[in-house]
Amino acid sequence: MSTARTIAKNTSVIFIANIIGYIVGFFTVMYTARYLGADNFGILSVALSFTGIFGVISDLGLGSLTTREVARDKSLLNKYVGNTIIIKTVLAIFTLLLIFLIVNLIGYPQQIINAIYIIAVTIIIGVFSGISSSIFQAYEKMEYQAISIILSSVLVLLGSLFVIYQGFNVIAFAFVYLSVSLVLSGYSFIVYSLKFGLPKIDIDLNFWKPLIKEALPFGLTGISGMIYTYIDSLLLSIIKGNEAVGFYSAAYRIMLVLLFVPNAVNVAIFPPMSRLYGSSSRSSLRLMHEKYFKFMIITGIPLGVGTTLLADKIILLIFGIGYKQSIIALQILIWTMVFTFVGAAFVRVFEATNKQLIVTKISGFCVVVNILLNLVLIPKFSYIGASVATVLTEIILVTSIFGISYKVGFGIRFKKILDNVLKIIFASLFMSIFILYFKNMNLLILAPLSTLVYFATLYVVRGIDDEDIYIIKQVLVK
Repeated sequence: MSTARTIAKNTSVIFIANIIGYIVGFFTVMYTARYLGADNFGILSVALSFTGIFGVISDLGLGSLTTREVARDKSLLNKYVGNTIIIKTVLAIFTLLLIFLIVNLIGYPQQIINAIYIIAVTIIIGVFSGISSSIFQAYEKMEYQAISIILSSVLVLLGSLFVIYQGFNVIAFAFVYLSVSLVLSGYSFIVYSLKFGLPKIDIDLNFWKPLIKEALPFGLTGISGMIYTYIDSLLLSIIKGNEAVGFYSAAYRIMLVLLFVPNAVNVAIFPPMSRLYGSSSRSSLRLMHEKYFKFMIITGIPLGVGTTLLADKIILLIFGIGYKQSIIALQILIWTMVFTFVGAAFVRVFEATNKQLIVTKISGFCVVVNILLNLVLIPKFSYIGASVATVLTEIILVTSIFGISYKVGFGIRFKKILDNVLKIIFASLFMSIFILYFKNMNLLILAPLSTLVYFATLYVVRGIDDEDIYIIKQVLVK
């Protein structure tokens, strides 16, 4: 199978799994948020945010490094798996102790503390499932990861419906996440054992130092990303209370759902990018990078425009009238996704070419910027201030990465970017006129029709050129 078709297959598998997962997740969030109300939904969101930030410490970049190195040399499988299991277990235990310490120092109410404790246990449970996911990605067997995504979303929905049916409180939702983590860990162990044999614990202490040193930039980038993603919710909970977190999280959850687009491509494209760099096929790597960037802006810009215009319909459909204050937050936050899409190709190419330290430094700087912006804006503007802080931070991050890419030889020709962006903006404006004219149409009909209008317009103005069509044919035709 050609590289193009392999990427397409893996992207499609993850993409479809994410679509199914997020459709199922759509109902989970809708029922959960409506059942709990903004205040209790805020409690659950704080617990998930807290665990999300600290959970990255238990990986410390070992997952990404394992994927990259095993993708280049399959003989390293047992060496990486055997050592990372031990290291990640130690890190997971350390993370749990750190969570317990910090939660009590903050002085959260007991209900939030209990929810955090329960969900935090998933960090240890998920050690092996994280390692197996890295190996599946390295071997480009994304179907196993896809099953895990679907299984997770379905089980969370079923668990949440059971909790709602029984009339339990917010703590029961925390136990749902814990139970699902146990099931996924068992699934990962069974599949890994069937495909690669039982994991071999071959400890090599001399290997640990270079392993951790090489993984650390990935880990610091991940920690920065998690802090940047969730710190606003934690600061909101401390400064403004759980209800503000609930309104903010409703909009933020929708934004996070849309991340499945770059995430699906990232998962599929990282191994071949790493291989191409390792084999010195720089021209192919550059072409892959440019096409990835173009796909992201083709997807991201209209997504921002469409969501801004339809934010009221989206929030009211999913969460109901009780969350109408989340509308403006979504209209602001969606532009974070636009810039995330724009920067995705550059972040991935840096990581695939051993330049992850660049991303780490920029991410660390942006975390500081984000915290400062939140501390300035949240006291005065609450969750709207947190939304603005998130967008401004993402703009700074992507602009910095974009500028440095030219210095290290991964820049894209400005004329080519400008030509593509102008055509995409034109198609997006045409789509906007269509949305405004048919604004009273049912959202479930209007959204797909608007998408068709956008892509039809983009095709007419040659936003999708002959080279793109040729690559698509290579992908689709065996």
